[in-house]
Amino acid sequence: MSTQPSSPSAAGDVVVRPGPGVPRGLRIPAGELEERFSRSSGPGGQGVNTTDSRVELLFEPGASAAFTEVQRTRVLAALADRVVQGRIVIVASEHRAQLRNRAAARERLAAMLRTALAPEPPRRRPTKPTRGSQARRLAAKKRRSEIKAGRGRVPRD
Repeated sequence: MSTQPSSPSAAGDVVVRPGPGVPRGLRIPAGELEERFSRSSGPGGQGVNTTDSRVELLFEPGASAAFTEVQRTRVLAALADRVVQGRIVIVASEHRAQLRNRAAARERLAAMLRTALAPEPPRRRPTKPTRGSQARRLAAKKRRSEIKAGRGRVPRD
């Protein structure tokens, strides 16, 4: 498995589009990303055993300068189950070409960060049904039960 730090000319920065929690978008410099390449087990024809097309993209959100302190806290809390030794590891091996796998891994990281940065929706405030709606519901239940009670056997006179 070869380890190469990515350079801006190799695949570029990871761009997170603007959205909830990221009003101006976000750009993670390529220098903060590390890529490792290995042989993929997927499709590849004759070249599957010779080319290192599988990509592991490693990102350390705790040390990234791209986040504000609030964003860093939110990302680390949201992705706590994905962070191993302070790093997020994303593996891409679905394409035959290494460049396409590199792009897929970057897109996956951007999508993951975008969902992690989104704030939680506001909590639902429980409400009580009104007295009138409760009365209507009980009246409807009573009508329905009378209809069903009327379906019984007819007594002989």
